[in-house]
Amino acid sequence: MTRNVCVIGMGLIGGSIALSIKKEHDAFITGVDIDQNQLKLGLKLGVIDRMTEDLSEGVEDADLIVLAAPVTKTEQLIDQLKDLPLKEGTIVTDVGSTKTRILKKAAQLSHKGISFIGGHPMAGSHKSGVQAARSHLFENAFYVLTPDKSVEANKIIQLQNWLKGTKARFIELSPGQHDKLAGLISHLPHVVAASLVQQVRHVEKEDELVSRLAAGGFRDITRIASSNPVMWRDILLHNKDTILELIKHFKEEVTRMETMLEEDDEEKILQYFSDAKAFRDGLPSREKGALPAFYDLFVDIPDHPGVISDVTGILGQAGISITNIRIIETRADIMGVLRLTFRSHEDREEGRRHLENSLYETYIMD
Repeated sequence: MTRNVCVIGMGLIGGSIALSIKKEHDAFITGVDIDQNQLKLGLKLGVIDRMTEDLSEGVEDADLIVLAAPVTKTEQLIDQLKDLPLKEGTIVTDVGSTKTRILKKAAQLSHKGISFIGGHPMAGSHKSGVQAARSHLFENAFYVLTPDKSVEANKIIQLQNWLKGTKARFIELSPGQHDKLAGLISHLPHVVAASLVQQVRHVEKEDELVSRLAAGGFRDITRIASSNPVMWRDILLHNKDTILELIKHFKEEVTRMETMLEEDDEEKILQYFSDAKAFRDGLPSREKGALPAFYDLFVDIPDHPGVISDVTGILGQAGISITNIRIIETRADIMGVLRLTFRSHEDREEGRRHLENSLYETYIMD
């Protein structure tokens, strides 16, 4: 029997969830968005079966409703849904990076016989839009579910069955626990990255050389500062109390280092970096986490015409895609370096094998 699904938000996440559902279920998927171009593209690519800009039309008779929108917009959508005649027993879920406020807002749906189950697929891409949607985007990633205590267990199982095509690893957390952990490993790093960039921006007013020097490693470690500013404003405001507490603890860490430097304490400084290195080196390297992973491969290349097309040609013949390519350094008579970014660990390893078979020297810096 064909079931009806409504995905609100035809972007990367919404499109990828739609594709994963279509892969496993006999489902008719309606896409809802205010951007008609994204809707038309989603229809053309086979991501959805029907498009509409009318929310009430889109959710009519839906067995599953996926709110694939930014957190502030998700709250607005919940306010709209509460006044619509939703089908009895419908499951509503979201994909937001914060959960506490959204779950409180969604409580108003429960009296209508609707089961709201908060969701957060902890995977993404550096691309955006429905054209970048992939059914395997969430494969092996953690997919956090934050059901309210009133939600029946069979509804949680039904949602996981709906989403089994993601091949994600489901984990249940309370909204508060989710927001604390996401704040620590995702939200705070974005704050720190943006702060580092702001510091360089201020110095540039006095010395323009700083931006040229920052074009290398500094640019790499602050990549996440290029994320959508509106989205991150909303996430921080939604998770305000947690972020303020985490910033307080981060200040304490900076003060620890400040004290060690003031006291010229070589032993403590060495131990501080050693402990950080040991913990960081022990983190899982092949699992997907809250921040998008960068599968970079560095390739030494000679200063010779056609070398870049040779590298990309080797990968192309092997059917391996790259998402980004950058020349880090190239000068006359010395080796340059290409940084190739792949979609997955497996693609990177396969690409490395083919390039090394063609006598290119490669290396990874994880």
